[in-house]
Amino acid sequence: MVKVRSITRRGLLHATMATGGAMAFPPLRAWAATGLLNVSYDPTRELYQDIDRSFSRQWAQTHGNSPVQIRTSHGGSGAQARSVLEGAPADVVTLGLAYDIDILAQHGLLATDWQGRLPHNSTPFTSTIVFLVRKGNPKNIHDWPDLIRDGVQVITPNPKTSGGARWNYLAAWGWALRQPGGTADTARAYLKTLFAHVPVLDTGARGATNSFVQRGLGDVLLAWEDEALLAARDIGPDQFDIVVPPITILAEPPVAVVDRNVQAHGTTDVAQAYVTYLFSDEGQKIGARHYFRPVNPTILDANRDRFPDTATFDIASLGGWTRVQKDHFADGGIFDSIYSR
Repeated sequence: MVKVRSITRRGLLHATMATGGAMAFPPLRAWAATGLLNVSYDPTRELYQDIDRSFSRQWAQTHGNSPVQIRTSHGGSGAQARSVLEGAPADVVTLGLAYDIDILAQHGLLATDWQGRLPHNSTPFTSTIVFLVRKGNPKNIHDWPDLIRDGVQVITPNPKTSGGARWNYLAAWGWALRQPGGTADTARAYLKTLFAHVPVLDTGARGATNSFVQRGLGDVLLAWEDEALLAARDIGPDQFDIVVPPITILAEPPVAVVDRNVQAHGTTDVAQAYVTYLFSDEGQKIGARHYFRPVNPTILDANRDRFPDTATFDIASLGGWTRVQKDHFADGGIFDSIYSR
């Protein structure tokens, strides 16, 4: 089993490895012949380290075989999807948003109805977007308008490469639309001002966390809830506070088996068992331990102390991923019009 360093003060920086994509592991093609490869998005290293260990044991017990060898690659979700398109031999993809898997389906790597193959639109865990601030919240950041006050620097990754960054951006966009008199024009103006407060765009969520935690950049990090909770726990509650805004987005990172690759590798059965395991009671409990919100309501209720209540809206309320990608993140889209640095 390939080990991934935990997110400690020292390890956080090094755990990033190659945030640009699956090239974090050069011998991927050789690996495909002997094990299962999960190409995942950025802040899931610790989650899948535990998932892989648990699934491997279960597979060995139920099949009378040696534990299955699982390798993972991590990076910005968009960059990871491109790496699979370019030949990274993923058996499974566990990416930050559905659009990145839709792209793989459009290129024939899996069926276009992939989301209907597993429960909850193939989303085993959900998350949301929160603010990680320095201890004591010295800039008094509590809600989206506070991010654009004079003197506030915001850390968020690049929406062109990071799924988490797209969720961050859309959380802000959706909030702006929901304000009195909110329109696409007022939302665009808010996002333009917000990104004027962003000093650097990392390629992935873990890189942005490193910029905030290790490099000391910025006053607030826009982050996946799980990434913020992990940083606060492992780096130290004496250094950071988490602010949950009154309204934010429901982030739904899905999973899928890459049909073309598993057929070539002869790993169809184990890959399907792997993604199914994520929805099992044990898989859901592991997700909760790593601060991902389980979709199993019983297990979610048992972990309510980890997950504060907040009002959320989903991607469908913004038109769905196909429309959002075209309008906001495609070349020449709204993001390009508001950010030109």
